[in-house]
Amino acid sequence: MIDIKFIRENPDKIKEAVRKKMVDFDVDYFLQIDQKRKKLIQDIEELNKIKNQASKEIQNAKDAEQRKTIIAQMQELDRNSDNEEGEYKKIDEEFQKLMLLIPNIPDESVPEGKSDADNIETKKWGKIRKFDFTVKDHVQLAKDLDLVDFERGTKVSGFRGYFLKNEGFLLCMAIWNYALEVLMKKGFVPMGAPSLVNEKAMTGTGYLPQAKDEVYATTDGMYLAGTSEVSVMSYHSNEILSEKDLPIKFAGFSPCFRTEIGSYGKDTQGIFRVHEFMKIEQVVLCKNDKQESIKLHEEITKNAEQILQGLELPYHVVTNCTGDLGLGQVKKYDIECWVPSQNKYRETHSSSYFFDFQTRRLNIKYRTKENELKFAYSLNNTGIATPRVLMALLENNQQADGSIKIPKALHKYLGFKVIKPKRKAN
Repeated sequence: MIDIKFIRENPDKIKEAVRKKMVDFDVDYFLQIDQKRKKLIQDIEELNKIKNQASKEIQNAKDAEQRKTIIAQMQELDRNSDNEEGEYKKIDEEFQKLMLLIPNIPDESVPEGKSDADNIETKKWGKIRKFDFTVKDHVQLAKDLDLVDFERGTKVSGFRGYFLKNEGFLLCMAIWNYALEVLMKKGFVPMGAPSLVNEKAMTGTGYLPQAKDEVYATTDGMYLAGTSEVSVMSYHSNEILSEKDLPIKFAGFSPCFRTEIGSYGKDTQGIFRVHEFMKIEQVVLCKNDKQESIKLHEEITKNAEQILQGLELPYHVVTNCTGDLGLGQVKKYDIECWVPSQNKYRETHSSSYFFDFQTRRLNIKYRTKENELKFAYSLNNTGIATPRVLMALLENNQQADGSIKIPKALHKYLGFKVIKPKRKAN
């Protein structure tokens, strides 16, 4: 959510953000609603003043006739007040609904574009391996090594369902421990976060109302979050923090759920795009300062890169274009790992900053040294998501004999260094 004062004073900047992010939003209509709302507030305040004055006049009335006249006038004022307040309620509901749909303004460094095809590569790491044998994709490797059972996963959980098994499951546990260790050394507080969240948490982080088709809703008005960002960001909602405690850094770990409504027909095989997965999310609250946000954005992106470098996975970093930004994102990087069977990079991480877009919605403030109250700024970035990262890990580390070499960084968490071919379990 953007400061209404800023919107009123900078309508052209908001219109430009709407254009760049390709959002369906009528800024002029919103400003009309805002003006009506402001006038109704003024009218109601004026009526209340008159009513208060009339109450005093009743008390000071000289006789019953004068008191009766004033009471009649007050009754008329009450009717007018009820009408104004009824109209205000309708206008305010519309105003609040529209406020949630106004996009944040992209940073000047964000390239303009319409889709991920217009994202710009800014960094590349790792040597892409040349294989001297026919490469298998991760689906075939997982089946051959009995790491994932897709058939029974579909039987139990429906389309995109899966069971992680044997070394496949142990490998994911090792990756979680490894990523958490990296982040904890950098001052991140490890946190097991709830996936079941209320509407305020979803709205506060910007996933509602615009992304409502992408989230699972329960029958009792709750939601299954697609990232621990939702619950971890809400951890300090309606609180006033101290400037000396900032930045606050969390590594939130949770199951995540996504309907994948917008991905019909995409990645229908394998573990790249699934309905349920596990993820460690970096979530940061910092001072109300642009340069601080930029600095921390680069920092959390480097954290994710360090994790991938430890996993020995070739990747590149892209700066997302304006059309590939979420409603609240000021700037975003995607990190994409090399997938040999597809001969291209695929997204494994996203790193974003929001300024006070989320903290305004969640009412997260801090008190400065000068005793001022300010909204904090927020950032987030994937630490690691499983099983998606297995797609790149299995394929890049496959051997001619069908085995998988385990990256050295994971050895201390596992009782094996190689996943060897074996007979499938029934």
